[in-house]
This record gives sequence, structure tokens and C-alpha cells, in this order.
Amino acid sequence: MVYRQRTKFSRQRASSTHGWGAKKKHRGSGHRGGVGMAGTGKKAQGKKTMIWDNPLYFGKHGFKKKGEVTVYTCINLDQLQLMLPKLVAEKKVTMEGKTFIVDLPSLGYTKLLGSGKVTHSLKIKVPRASEKAAAKVAEQGGAVETESTA
Repeated sequence: MVYRQRTKFSRQRASSTHGWGAKKKHRGSGHRGGVGMAGTGKKAQGKKTMIWDNPLYFGKHGFKKKGEVTVYTCINLDQLQLMLPKLVAEKKVTMEGKTFIVDLPSLGYTKLLGSGKVTHSLKIKVPRASEKAAAKVAEQGGAVETESTA
């Protein structure tokens, strides 16, 4: 004759805790694994469809890091010298007598560096320039207009 064992659940009747010890156990959000979208990590197969269409679910959004460094688009004097004939032909650089007038921000550059030799007189407008670059341009009778020198 087969003996039918009663289920554990039926034995828990009239017990307020159902075998989980203190009354506060097995009921709160800590015991159930959190609230809301908790548990929807990369491998939470059952909830993947809930987060597929949300591009903001993964990653950080909204704030910039402290001390973020500004990236400058730099050009050296020797590179600028090589580009001058082409820029004059395209009318991106003008001439006053023998002086070339160059507006570097309109060409997409934000900083002038002093590598190379200067053979022409240049009048350059740029947000930032190195001291070496400004000195080399001034040596040839030109000038560098900047917001600051660095």
C-alpha cells in the first residue's frame, strides 16, 4: 500500500510564519530581491524584453566628470605654411600687402603651436597659441591675436 505523505504547506496551517522564523523574515523587499526593475541585469532573461527598447537603461547619463579636460584642435606653424597657397586660392586666407591674414577658428583650429620655421609675415587670429608660436610669428613682422597664451 502506497503511503501518501501530506504536503509541507498543509502542515503550516495556523502558523503565521510558515516556517520562516521571525514574522519579519520572508516578506520585505530585501527578501524578495528588490522593487521595481530590480534584477534586470544583462542576463535577466525574463525581463530582457522590458529593457530592449530603452537606450537609457545601461550606462551613465547626465553629468560631466569633474576636471574634464578641453580638447584643442591644434596646428603647427610649418603645417600652416604648407597650407597657405591652397588657402589663398580657396579665398579662406586674405592678403594685405605681403601679410597673410588667417582666421584659424573658421578653418577648424583652436590652438597654434610653434613647430617649424616661419617664412612669411602672418597675422593670425586664434583662441589659444603657444608662446613659442607667437614669438616666431612676431620675429617675421607678424602678430598673433589670442584670448590667452598657453
